[in-house]
Amino acid sequence: MSFWQYFSLFISVIVGGGIAFYLRRQSAAYLTLVLSFSGAYILGITVLHLLPSVFKGGEEQVGLWILAGFFVQLFLEQLSSGVEHGHIHAHQQAKPGFALQIMLGLCIHAFMEGMPLGNYQEFHQAVHGHVHDSDPLLAGIILHKAPAAFALVLLLLLSGFRNVFVFSCLIFFALMSPLGAATSDYLYSIGVLKPEYLKVIVAIVIGSFLHIATTILFEVDDSNHHKISWKKFIAIIIGIGVAIATMGH
Repeated sequence: MSFWQYFSLFISVIVGGGIAFYLRRQSAAYLTLVLSFSGAYILGITVLHLLPSVFKGGEEQVGLWILAGFFVQLFLEQLSSGVEHGHIHAHQQAKPGFALQIMLGLCIHAFMEGMPLGNYQEFHQAVHGHVHDSDPLLAGIILHKAPAAFALVLLLLLSGFRNVFVFSCLIFFALMSPLGAATSDYLYSIGVLKPEYLKVIVAIVIGSFLHIATTILFEVDDSNHHKISWKKFIAIIIGIGVAIATMGH
């Protein structure tokens, strides 16, 4: 990975969380639309890019790793309380232990997501024989991480934590995906991480993405009586459209 890719992973989290410091009262409405777009985009790149990559070659075990990723994400959600989906439970008064639990879940999730990025271009070239000018996986993680950081900061602020503590959590969270990518890159360079292992990691991330995207897209507010608003529907269509547009790059 290049410097700008590492920087993009880091700064997207800082920007997403930083916005919450200034929009803490008006955040909920914006967050729903941003999450709808990012959820649709993640679903799109998963189906259009990632699934074809891991299933090329006909390995039946890939499906098991995708299921494993789905249930790993389900477990991590028990730690993070769904903050990676943009859930904000403002009525809860978070205690220090609760905040650490959220951070643990989010950081494990972010580290795992970052790992395929370290060598995804090499993996894609080995499978398809070419490299994309753009990196849809990187874009998907960035679009997913920014709203997650937004929700995390908003939750901690609404729970009464000091700004310094909240910003420290944001910095730590922002480092996790770049650290995962750097770890993968190093292990690949010394021959520990084999291409077949990378396929397993990508499959696990696919399972995680499927859980995240479907949770975002199919969860509705009680006030909407199980209907998706037109604004959310348009955001979803735009997200899918952008994912389809990446197929030509």
